[in-house]
This record gives sequence, structure tokens and C-alpha cells, in this order.
Amino acid sequence: MEVSERRACRATDQSRSTQRYVAKVKDDEPVIVARMHEIVRQHPRYGYRMIHQKLRQEHFKINVKRVHRLCRQEGLKVHKKKRKKRRIGTSKNGVDKYQATGMNDVWCWDFVHDRDERGRSIRWLNIVDEFTREGLASEAARSMKAIDVIEVLACQIRLRGAPAFIRSDNGPEFIAYAVRDYLKAAGVSTLYIEPGSPWQNGFAESFNSRFRDEFLNAELFVDLHEAREMTARWLWEYNHDRPHSSLGYRPPVEYAASLADPPVGAAPLPTAQPATEDLENYESTLITIGT
Repeated sequence: MEVSERRACRATDQSRSTQRYVAKVKDDEPVIVARMHEIVRQHPRYGYRMIHQKLRQEHFKINVKRVHRLCRQEGLKVHKKKRKKRRIGTSKNGVDKYQATGMNDVWCWDFVHDRDERGRSIRWLNIVDEFTREGLASEAARSMKAIDVIEVLACQIRLRGAPAFIRSDNGPEFIAYAVRDYLKAAGVSTLYIEPGSPWQNGFAESFNSRFRDEFLNAELFVDLHEAREMTARWLWEYNHDRPHSSLGYRPPVEYAASLADPPVGAAPLPTAQPATEDLENYESTLITIGT
């Protein structure tokens, strides 16, 4: 039995204008949707908030609710990662016990493993400034010894000065006598986390998670040379272009630049510097031993 629209609307207490309403598509919507698909193809793990920030960076006038609606309309969805429950660590060197208070206060470092298309192993040494979230280094190699770790760290110290502390797990490359001697010579204190407690090195784990999710899982490397080139491009984009939610959706380099001129009366940022003559002599000795 057919019922007229008027009678059906009266029975359901619905306005006929609502029943007849047809959504109007804004003139800019096709361009925005096309750009959203391009962003998702380039960054498959970006959710609607990150897509919104990328569109805002490109000067699209659009709010986050509209981006959310368009993502649902277009079927753009990031599958949730399964996470295991973890207890809070109790080590005095964990991120919950000692937090960075400024740029170059605490760096953290850790290794990530993957393979090229022929199944050959590649290791990345990642170094992060915990305060600015900058990825300071992501060095790829087939294998890394203590001397290789020192060379990567020494390069960063020469570029931006030494941190007050560096946080790491108890991997053999990080607890080696040569590494600890170098850190002592550079005036850097160590924060070794409790064994078997990676969550205590949370900033390194967070960076590594994005590194794997957005980069390693999306790329297949022909050889080590290609891995190094692609890593350099990804790290530059991470630092200069990728919005970071904990920094107010600003890229790490932009946030770090905003700290260059602290407010009047603010405490100066740590400027720990190694004793240059002693450290240079120590580095040259290590390199000689390594060769």
C-alpha cells in the first residue's frame, strides 16, 4: 500500500522540507577530495586530523569536521593497530621519571631493523631530540659497531652541540666501553632504561613506530644505497613538513625555530658543549682505532 509523502511525514512527525532536502556540494569540494586522495596515497597511515592539517598547510579553508565527513564519504579509513597493554616502568631513567625541559636537554636513540628486496638485513640508527621531536639522524647500514654509533653521534654533536643527557636501552652498541667513554668526554650523561622495558624510552619508540608505519612498511629497497637516499628524503619531510600532534600540529623544525628567541625572563635552554680540544683528540683516536 502506497502512502503519500504528506501523510508519511505527518505520521513520523518529520518536516516535508527535511524530507525533500538535497545536500548542496560546494564548488571547492571536488578539488579538496582529489587532494585528500593524493595525501592518502602518499601517506596511507594519515587519519582525518593529519589530512586536515596538511590541507591547512596548503591554505585550504576547511574545518576538521568537514574533513571527517569527507573521509567517511570517500571511505578513507586507517585501520587501527593492535596494541598490547603495558605496565608503567619504575626505572629512574624512564621518560616518566626524567623529562626533557628544553632543546638539547635529552636525546634518545635506538635501532630499527628491516630487509631489502633480496632479504639482506638493514639497520637504522635513529636519534631524536625529545623536546623538539626532531629526528636528528637516521643512519642506515648493514651492521653497526660501537665505532659507527660514535661517528653518527659525533656528527650531530658537531652540528648542534651536545645534549645534557642521552636515553637508550641496554643494547651492546650503547653500553660499549668506547661509547660510554666518548659520551663522558663529550659531557653527556647517560639514561639507560630498565632491561626489557622499551616503554621507558617512549620517545624513541614513538618515532620508530612512525618510521616503520609510514616509511618502512610502505617502501621496498633495492639495496642499501637506495635505502639511504629514501631515508634522507623521509627524514627531511618528517622534520620540515609533517605536522606533529604533540607540537600543536607544527613540524618539528618549525617548533624548534620558535624556541630560538625565548620570552623575556625565560630560563635559557641547555647549551652543553664538549671540551672541543679534548673531544676532537678523542674522536680522532677512536676513528684511528676503528680503521
